[in-house]
Amino acid sequence: MVFMQAGNRHNPFGKPLLLFAELGYTMLMRAGLVLFTLHFCLLTATASDWPSWRGPHGNGTAEGDGYAISWSDSTNIAWKIDLPGKAGSTPIVAHDRLILTCGIDGKNGVVCYDLQGKELWRATFGEERAGKHRKGSGCNPSPVTDGKSIFVYYKNGDFAAVDFDGKVLWQRNLQKDYGEDTLWWDLGTSPVLTSQHVVVACVQTGPSYLAAFNKQTGETVWKVDRNTGAPEEAAQTYATPVVTTHNGQEQIIVLGADQVTCHSAADGKELWFLAGMNPDQDKYFRSISSPVVSGDILIAPYSRGKTITAIRMGGSGDISKTHVLWRKDGPSADVPTPVAVDGLVYVCTDKGTVACLKAESGEEVWSVELEKNRNAYSASPVLVDGHVYVVREDGKAFVLNAGPGDRIAAENSLDDEFVVATPVFVGGNIYLRTFDRLYCIQSSSRAAAQ
Repeated sequence: MVFMQAGNRHNPFGKPLLLFAELGYTMLMRAGLVLFTLHFCLLTATASDWPSWRGPHGNGTAEGDGYAISWSDSTNIAWKIDLPGKAGSTPIVAHDRLILTCGIDGKNGVVCYDLQGKELWRATFGEERAGKHRKGSGCNPSPVTDGKSIFVYYKNGDFAAVDFDGKVLWQRNLQKDYGEDTLWWDLGTSPVLTSQHVVVACVQTGPSYLAAFNKQTGETVWKVDRNTGAPEEAAQTYATPVVTTHNGQEQIIVLGADQVTCHSAADGKELWFLAGMNPDQDKYFRSISSPVVSGDILIAPYSRGKTITAIRMGGSGDISKTHVLWRKDGPSADVPTPVAVDGLVYVCTDKGTVACLKAESGEEVWSVELEKNRNAYSASPVLVDGHVYVVREDGKAFVLNAGPGDRIAAENSLDDEFVVATPVFVGGNIYLRTFDRLYCIQSSSRAAAQ
């Protein structure tokens, strides 16, 4: 077990793609015969599953085609079910199972359904801590899976692993172990996976840290401090780290508390940092939108949705003068996390401006302003089969053409729903989780073929 202290670094300005495969080699030697067996343990089961809230590649893109672009309460809804409790976490899909978290009778819960919406099992972990904000709950963090176990994390600090039959493999409480939650609002950071560990970031007022845990036992493998000296609420983040590989090294990137930091996935050691994200020391620059990686470029929304920064991966120590490609005022996002793929970044602002930018330069390729409405956008956009899907908090979804043509391909509404979870795209089906229900949306042509 390794514990590292990173110390307290103040702001000098005044501040992945997930690895989806583990490779192991087993040599069996009997009677002089040497057999070489190559094992591929896919962390996500298959690339067409949805193992974490940002999809199979960790960048907001999905596999396949034939997804519905139009639906309503009465059309292209294959099924919908009422959930046992309210929450805004994004579901995951693996092994033809759909898993989500929610409160269950005052407890922290995780529920598993088959792909027809039939409940298979549920498990609970401790007293649910109610949300403070209308978008919040005790179950905001989304689950994540390596295809073997399902990892869940809750506002009260409960952190656990269950198998695909609902058996609890281990359970602990990070707030009892490492200090109480000091966030002003509701915990939103989701656990992430490296090739070896499950990782949680706790970035808040007071002691903050990044920690890795053994997937099989929950034991702490390493823990590093992450205290940047950011003022008041600016020290708090609800963002989720991103895991990527650069120059053959697996790395974890954390955005929040007025800095971007990059850490070795093996031991948590800080590799580089970018300060200056909050040059005027605004006390309320808490961060919600997570970073995203396109190739070797990291995209970091910040300043409550006012700025967006592109960083070239690599370097050592303070990279503020060597690896910042560009920084510009909007369009950016306070809550939705961008999509990044093939040298392009798709950003959805909280008020409904959607823009496509070049990752290398920040040049705007296109942008569109969606209809004005009092409801904001909290769900993150998803790019699949040439379309960008964005869902407003009142359940209205816009399907945009990512390439040439009329920008808005379709507008779709669901009545009396509240949505902050990101839609999930698997096998031609769209799974949309609202605070109260779970929908399976399916194109008429796909339904007819079944």
